[in-house]
Amino acid sequence: MAGVKRVLITGVTGLIGGVILADLRRDHEVTGLARRPMEGIRHFQTDIYDYESMLPVFDGQDAVVHLAANASFATPWESALKDNIVGTRNVYQACVESGVRRVVFASSNHVTGMYENDPPYSHIVKGEYDKVDAGAIPLITHESPIRPDSHYGVSKAYGEALGRFHSEEHGLSVSCLRIGSLRPNDNPFGGVRFYATWQSHRDLAQQVRKSLERDVGFGVFYGVSDNKWRFWDIDHARDVIGYRPQDNAEEHRAAER
Repeated sequence: MAGVKRVLITGVTGLIGGVILADLRRDHEVTGLARRPMEGIRHFQTDIYDYESMLPVFDGQDAVVHLAANASFATPWESALKDNIVGTRNVYQACVESGVRRVVFASSNHVTGMYENDPPYSHIVKGEYDKVDAGAIPLITHESPIRPDSHYGVSKAYGEALGRFHSEEHGLSVSCLRIGSLRPNDNPFGGVRFYATWQSHRDLAQQVRKSLERDVGFGVFYGVSDNKWRFWDIDHARDVIGYRPQDNAEEHRAAER
């Protein structure tokens, strides 16, 4: 990963943070930042809302993987504003002030979540496969109009817009990953929707690594495995950052029955 050796992961103590840490620590100097303590790596226990306390952590970093957020779909507006909007602004500003040139921002599929109220997506997430031609699903892409389904989705759309601003105004390379459904046990079990939206741990790790390797200027990419029933585009991520997912949720379906 030429040019990127030191990587800061905000929100490192969460599920996604753990997956990314396990991959990057093999060949990177990884620093963690989170509200909760963590052992085993260089780690700072602080809050991204507190700009002055977190700013020194960014010194000397080559790249930032920004995961820290209130990630609940039901996030109330007050929390979305504090943790996901002001906090994300602070992260971008700290990158500019500290000379960090590359950011991977954990966005969310909830930026376009309202599409799932409309067919054929509404049929897919309910498992009504007899109403859908799997070979002719109109894919939601990075160019599709945003349709946030929650305050959480709105806050992530803001993070993408702020990333574009900092890319064009300050020259940061910003990759926004609209992460799908990452599951603790690394399978799509627990709901029929996951067979369309699941992203495996190794596919996510690959996508983050590919994003760190390339100066994209600004880009939005869906984070999803190569699932039979997926309705998010992955061609853009393949063409721009070289993302090639290895897994397909359908391979797990028989094991859940």
